[in-house]
Amino acid sequence: MHNDRDVMEQRLARVLDERIRPAVHARSVPLDVRIWNVPGEPVPVSEGLSAPYGPARVGDHWGPAWSTSWFRVSGTIPAQWAGERVEAVLDLGFSTHSPGFSAEGLVYRADGTAVKALNPRNTWLPVTQQAAGGEEFTAFIEAAANPVVMHTAPDELTFGPTPVGGRAHWLGGNGYRTGEPLYRLRRLDLAVVDREVHELVQDLDVLGQLMHELSPDAPRRWQILQAVGYALDAIDLQDVAGSAAAARTRLAPALAAPAHASAHRVTAVGHAHIDTAWLWPLRETVRKVARTVSNVTQLMDDHPEFKFVMSQAQQLAWLKEHRPEVYARAQEKAKTGQFLPTGSLWVEPDTNITGGEALVRQFVHGKRFYLEEFGVETEEMWLPDTFGYNAALPQLMKLAGVRWFLTQKISWNTTNKFPHHTFWWEGIDGTRIFSHFPPVDSYNGELSGTEVAHTVRNFQDKGPANHSLIPFGYGDGGGGPTREMLSRAARLKDLEGSARIEIDTPTAFFEQAHAEYERNGGAPVWSGELYLEFHRGTLTSQLATKQGNRRSEHLLREAELWAATATVRHGVPYPYEELDRLWKTVLLHQFHDILPGTSIAWVHREAEETYAAVARELEELIGSAQRTLAGPGDGHVVFNAAPHVRGGVPALGAAPRSDSPEAPVAPVADGDGFVLDNGVVRVTVDARGLVTSAYDLVAGREALAPGTVGNLLQLHQDFPNQWDAWDIDVFYRNTVRDLTEAESVASTGNAVRVVRRFGDSRVEQTLSLPAGSRRLVIDTVVDWHEREKLLKAAFPLDVRAAHSTAEIPFGHVERPTHTNTSWDAAKFEVCAHRFLHVGEPDWGAAVVNDSSYGHDVTRDVRPDGGTTTTVRVSLLRAARFPDPDQDQGTHRLGYALVIGADVTDATREGYHFNLPERTVPGASPVAPLVTVDHEGVVVEAVKLTDDRSGDLVVRLYESRGTRAHATLTTGFPLASVFATDLLERPLDDPTSHRHVDDDVELALRPFQILTLRLRATPSG
Repeated sequence: MHNDRDVMEQRLARVLDERIRPAVHARSVPLDVRIWNVPGEPVPVSEGLSAPYGPARVGDHWGPAWSTSWFRVSGTIPAQWAGERVEAVLDLGFSTHSPGFSAEGLVYRADGTAVKALNPRNTWLPVTQQAAGGEEFTAFIEAAANPVVMHTAPDELTFGPTPVGGRAHWLGGNGYRTGEPLYRLRRLDLAVVDREVHELVQDLDVLGQLMHELSPDAPRRWQILQAVGYALDAIDLQDVAGSAAAARTRLAPALAAPAHASAHRVTAVGHAHIDTAWLWPLRETVRKVARTVSNVTQLMDDHPEFKFVMSQAQQLAWLKEHRPEVYARAQEKAKTGQFLPTGSLWVEPDTNITGGEALVRQFVHGKRFYLEEFGVETEEMWLPDTFGYNAALPQLMKLAGVRWFLTQKISWNTTNKFPHHTFWWEGIDGTRIFSHFPPVDSYNGELSGTEVAHTVRNFQDKGPANHSLIPFGYGDGGGGPTREMLSRAARLKDLEGSARIEIDTPTAFFEQAHAEYERNGGAPVWSGELYLEFHRGTLTSQLATKQGNRRSEHLLREAELWAATATVRHGVPYPYEELDRLWKTVLLHQFHDILPGTSIAWVHREAEETYAAVARELEELIGSAQRTLAGPGDGHVVFNAAPHVRGGVPALGAAPRSDSPEAPVAPVADGDGFVLDNGVVRVTVDARGLVTSAYDLVAGREALAPGTVGNLLQLHQDFPNQWDAWDIDVFYRNTVRDLTEAESVASTGNAVRVVRRFGDSRVEQTLSLPAGSRRLVIDTVVDWHEREKLLKAAFPLDVRAAHSTAEIPFGHVERPTHTNTSWDAAKFEVCAHRFLHVGEPDWGAAVVNDSSYGHDVTRDVRPDGGTTTTVRVSLLRAARFPDPDQDQGTHRLGYALVIGADVTDATREGYHFNLPERTVPGASPVAPLVTVDHEGVVVEAVKLTDDRSGDLVVRLYESRGTRAHATLTTGFPLASVFATDLLERPLDDPTSHRHVDDDVELALRPFQILTLRLRATPSG
C-alpha cells in the first residue's frame, strides 16, 4: 500500500512540476529589458526611475553582493489576448531558497507608486484583469542583489564563515571580488494567466499533501489517491489548458467532503516575520518591509478574507518615512480590518538581555505608535522568535494593557518538550497572562498538509482544548503570504481528513481559546521564566554590541534623571525630542538578532558606531544638566544616579565634596604576592596573579573554597553542533585550559596588575579594593584573537547554595544549582544582568559585572564534606558564523566579587558598578526629586511625562521578593499623585499608595512594579 502511494506521489509531482504549473503562464511574449546598476548605496525611487538605462536581456548576469540594479521592462499586450487576464512573469534569477534570503525586487509604476514585490516564491505581477489587446505596459524593478549568506551549494544552507557578510563591496574589505555578479535573468515575459489551470494546481497541491499525511490504512487516503489518479488520467499532457476543467471535475467530490465534527480547529493568521537585521543590514530591512507590505496589501484587494499582522512598530515607522504610498495602503487596509498592527512592541526584542526600563519603553513606543497612527490599542505581545523570556514579562505586559502572549521559539528546546501549547504564564510577581505556543512549530507557515498534520499530532492540550493558531507567510527575510497559501486556506476550511482552517485575527483566536478553556476547567499554569534550551551563546556573542546596549540604558537613565531635575529646579527645557529619538535608536538595536550578537559583521559594525554616537549625545545632555545643577563655584559636586545612597551622596542627587574621593587601598607585598586589606575584607593575590584568599574580616569567614583560586580565567573549546554565534553546547566543558601562567604580576600603586598571554591573545587585569568596600574590582582589557574559544572567569566559593539568584528586569530569579532533573541540567548557561548571587541563609557572595550576561553555576562536594559552589561569568566568544571575525580585537570590561553579600547588597552593588559617581565643578548640592526610605524599594526611572504636562513620572519596584511598606518623599510641594500604566495613563490602584502631605506611603507586593505620576503644587 505504501508503494501505491509513493508511485502516485511521484507521478503527481512530475506532472505538476513539468506540465501543469508551466501551463499556468504558457502563452507569453518577452518583454523589452533595460538595466541601470546603482554605483553605491540604494537611491531614492525618483532617481531610479530617471536613471540612464542600458540594454539587457534574459540570460544576462547582474548584481555583485549587496548591490542594487534597476530594471525597466516594457511591452505590448498582443491583440489576440483580448478578454484575458494578463500578468508579467518576472524571474530575476531567484534561487530555490525561501523569500528574503536571495535577490528581491520591488516593482514600481512610472509615477513611482509601489505595486508589489518579487521573490523566489512570488514572480508574478498583475497587469490587467481583462485585456483589450494592444495596451502598452511599462514597469520599473528595484532589484536587490542580496547574497544568500548561508548558501554554499544549491539548496544547501550551511553555517560556516562567509565572505559576504561584512560590508558592501564598494566599501571594500569584505573579501568578495568587486563586480562579480550573483544572479542571471531567467524570465521577463508578459503572459496570459490560465485560471482553470491555476486552480487545478491548487486542487492537486492540497489533496496531494493531505494524502501524504493520512495513515496508510485510512479510507480517506485511498479515496484521495483514487481521485488524484483519475484527475491525472484526464489531463492531456499536450493540451493541459484544454483538459484542466475535466481534471478538476474528477477532483471535486474529494474536495467537497466536509471535515469531521471533532476536527482540530486552526486560526490562520497572515504574517511575515521580518528580522529587523540578521543576514542583511538595517538598510535592507527598510526595503524588505516595503516589499512585504506591498505584497500583502495587493493580495487584500483580491482576497477580502485575508488578514495580516505586522508586529514591529519600528518597521511601520520606516515605511511611513521611506515609502509613504505603501504606508497609506497599510492604513487603508487597517480600516477594513485586514491589516492588523499587533505585537505592542517597538521591535521584537531580545528579552533576556534587554534591561527592565528598556522593555518598558519597547511597550510605550510600540503601543503609542499604533494608537497614534492606526487608532488601535494592541492587546497582544507577538514575539515568535527570540531566545528565552524573562519572568518579569507577564507583569510588564499587564501594565502595558496586553492580554495575550504568543511565541513559538520554545519548541526549539533540545532537552525537554514544553508541556503545553495554551496556558497561563505566571511571572515573578504572580501576574498571569494567557499564552499560546503554535503547535505548528513555525512562525513561517505555508499551510501545507505537513504543517497542518503536525499541528494536530503535536497539540499538547487535547481534551480540554481543540484550537490552535498558525502564523502563515514567508518570513525571517520577509515576503509574507502568497496567493497559493490563501488557496490552501480556502480548500482546508472544511475538508475531510484535515483540521479546519479559518483565517482570522489573533484577538479572535485568543478570545475563543480562552473561552474554550474556561468551559473545561481552566488552562494550566507555567510559573517563572520561559528558558530556551538552545541558543545560550547569545548571552555572550558580540561583546561590543552588548556593552553598547548596557551603557546606553544607564546613560538614558542618567539623562532623564538629571534633565528632569534641572527642569524642576531651574526651569531648563526638557529635551523631549532628543530623548525620544535616542530611546528609539537604542530600542531598535535590542532586536533579537542584533543585541544577542547573531547578525552579520556589517550589522554589528554599524551598531558599534551607533552606540558611540548615542553615548556622545547622552553624555552632552547629562553634562549640560549637571553643570546647571552644580552651579558656579570652585569646588566639586558629586552626582549619584544610582537608587541607593553612597559615600555621603544621596541617591538620585548630588553633594559637594571638598576632599578627593578615597582611593582604593594600596597593595602590600606578601612573599611573591600581594595583600589588599581595607579593614572590611582582605584579599590575597599570589605570584601567578590568582586570588588565593578573599576573607570577610567582619564575619570572620573565607569566601573561596579550600585549595581553590578565584578570578581563574578558563579557556574552552567552543564549537557547537549547529548555530555558531547562537549556541553553547554542554560538551564545551569537556575541554578546558586554566590560564594560570602570568607574564607579570606587579603593584601599580592602588591595584595589582596582572598580564597573561595565551594563544594569540593578551589579557591585562587590574585588581583593586575600594576603601570601605566589600567589592574586589577586576578591570579587564583583552586583546582577543582566538577562534572558536570561550573565555570564562571562575570563582569557586565556600558555600553550600541550593540555588543561585540572578538579576532579571525588575527583580531576580532563583535557579537550582543541582541537576536533579533534565529541566535543571538543561540550564547549564543562564542569564544574569548586573549580578549573580549564591549563598547560605546567613552569608553569601555575588559577582557583579558591567557588560556580561552569560553565567554558569556548578556545585561540587569536597573530600572534607564541604561544598564548593563555583560561579563563572562568560567574558568572550569567538564564533565564525555569521561574523567570521566575531569579537576579534581589544575589549575592556569589568566585573567584581562582592564578599559577604546578601541579595539586597548584590542589587545595590550592581547599580553602583554600572552607575559610577560623576564629579562636576561647582558648589551647589542637589536635593533628589524623590527619596525612598526602604532599601528594597528601587527607583528605576525619574522623568517628565511624555505628554509634556510637566508632571513627574517615577517608576519603582520591590526588589527583594517580599512585601514592602515604604515612604516616598518628594523634593517639592506635592499636589497630587496617582498610579499609571506604562503609557502614563491612570490606573485604578487604590492599595499601592496613599498621598500624605509631600509623602507617598507605599504598600508593594513582592516584585511589584509601580509607576507614579506626581504633580507639583503650583508656585505663587
